Order: sequence, then structure tokens, then C-alpha cells
Amino acid sequence: MTAATFELGLNSFGEVATDGDRTLSDAETVRLLVDEARLAESAGIDVFSVGEHYREGHNDSATPVLLAAAATATERIRLGTSVTVLSTNDPVRLYHEFATLDAVSNGRAQIVLGRASATESFPLFGYDLTDYERLFEEKLDLFLRLQQDEPVTWSGTVRTPLTGQRLHPRMRPGGIPTWIGVGGSPNSVIRAARYGLPLMLAIIGGRPQRFAGHVDLYTRALEQFGHTRQPIGQHSLGLVADTDEEAVETWWRYWQPVAAALAAERGFYKPDRARYAAEIDTGALFVGSPETVAQKIATVARDLRLSRFDLKYDIMHLPREARARTIHLLGSEVAPRVRELLAKEPNHV
Repeated sequence: MTAATFELGLNSFGEVATDGDRTLSDAETVRLLVDEARLAESAGIDVFSVGEHYREGHNDSATPVLLAAAATATERIRLGTSVTVLSTNDPVRLYHEFATLDAVSNGRAQIVLGRASATESFPLFGYDLTDYERLFEEKLDLFLRLQQDEPVTWSGTVRTPLTGQRLHPRMRPGGIPTWIGVGGSPNSVIRAARYGLPLMLAIIGGRPQRFAGHVDLYTRALEQFGHTRQPIGQHSLGLVADTDEEAVETWWRYWQPVAAALAAERGFYKPDRARYAAEIDTGALFVGSPETVAQKIATVARDLRLSRFDLKYDIMHLPREARARTIHLLGSEVAPRVRELLAKEPNHV
């Protein structure tokens, strides 16, 4: 991967936005996401991705439908998922949805598969958390087989077997780009390498460089499994504004209550201003002016041998104007600056 082909993407979890003093409805937020995909394309962003969640304030529960709507509103930008919870999806249905998305978008679909950090989908769809690993492992095997084989014969323990099954519409030959999302588990890193799939690191707190060991593990494992080098990406949160001060104050206002709720729910650190400043300075928050954010992305790209960086730009109740400004600045100013910096000091990219 060269500096010129380094990719910048946007991730959304469908979080409810505000417009002035008014909170947008769920339906308005869904339509806003389609508008933001269009804006991302006009700004020169490479990939627009949507997550999969089932909690209050998130509107990304029907991701393929949302992405199909975005496909009809755009022409060039690639469309994918920041995470698809494979464990609680049926691989056959998932194949049909993303084959259709790929057809509608004329070959622009991709997907990031994960085991789930939020577990609401397990009781919602009738799955047992004790089957967490087995569900993902078997369903990943089937989803990849569906992309690569025709017809497909498969059997496992998590769904009914398939015998000589052909699915339609067919994906393009070889299937769509399929990444494995990893939140920190070495076993997940090795699994991605075993299948020869690209690796997406979800880094939402702490120094991103602490994942360097995962990158080394992934690189060694790819070689041992006989696979060629694969792309490595990073997903992190942040906001871009005209100045550092504006970005820092705006993001704090909306990030703090979300981080406080997660701290209570998952035992994370409590979000005080000192820790917040540290996360911006050396941690996993990419908040600042275009130059500040570009410098930080270029640094982690070198340190982690990244070929792609995705910014998760929406957070609960963030004003739609701030979201739009982030999208515009990321594409028009941050992306070209990152590529310029990496061209001067390419290191591992």
C-alpha cells in the first residue's frame, strides 16, 4: 500500500443527531445518513460504513437497507459496514443482502465482520452468549464458503446444513471485500490471518500503538498460513473542526455523557478533562483541526502499518452541522494532508 492509495473512511452507528435545539427523529436520522454518504462522496472520502446496533439512540439495525439507499444516492464511494455482528446473523440471509447491495451499487459493497462488543442482539434474536465463539467461527466459515463456492455444501452445529445450494443474485467472482473486526483479542487476529482476510482494529481508548503486537502477530500468522500481505485498518472516534479549540470543546460536550454511561456499564475509566486531553494527545480520540488530525493519523498509520483509517464521526446528539463539517474537512483537507505526510515518511505504509 502506497501513500497515494492510503484510504480514509467514515463510520456511523446511526446515532441520533440534533438540529439547533431539536433532536432529530429516528426517521430523520436515517435520512441524514443517506445525505452524509452523498456528502462524503463529494468530499472525496473513500469508504462510507455503517454499524449494527440495537440500543436506544442508534438507527443502524438494518444496515444493508441503509447502504442500499446510500448506493442510489452516490456513484463512486465504497459502501460497507463498520461492524456486522455475524454471530447473530444468518450467513445465507447476509449473503443475499450484500450480494444485492453489491449489485445495486455496481460493485462497491464491502463488509467488516465482528463477534460483537455490545450483546443486545443475542437475546433479541434468540442466541445464547455461551455459544459466542462457536457461532462466529462456524458462521464465518459458511459466509466465506458462500462467496467462494457454487454450489455450496456445508454442515455445522449452528444452523441447518446446505446441500448443493445456489444463491442468487450471485456476488462478483471471489465475493466482496470481507474484513475481520478485532477489539483486542489475539485469537481474533489469528483467525483473520488463518482465513487470509484483512484486519480492522477497533481502537476506542488508550494509545493505538499498544496494538503493534497484534499487527506483528497478524503479519507472522499470515506468513505461516501461506497468505500474502493483507490490508490493516483502524477504526477510532473523533471530530474535525476549523480549530483545535472548537473541536475539543464540541466533542467533549457530546462525548462526555456517552463515555460516562459506558464507564458505568462496562467499568471503563470515568471521563474527566485530564483523561480526555490525554486521549486526544496520545490516545484513540482523533479530535482537532485538519492539521492536528492529519498528523495523528499519519503517525498511527506508520506505527501500525495501516493502509486504511476510518473515523467514527457521529456521537449521540452531535449537531448535524458539526457532523457535516467533519465530513467535509476529512475529505478535502485531512485526507490529502495524510497522503502528503506518508509520502514524505512512508515507513511501513
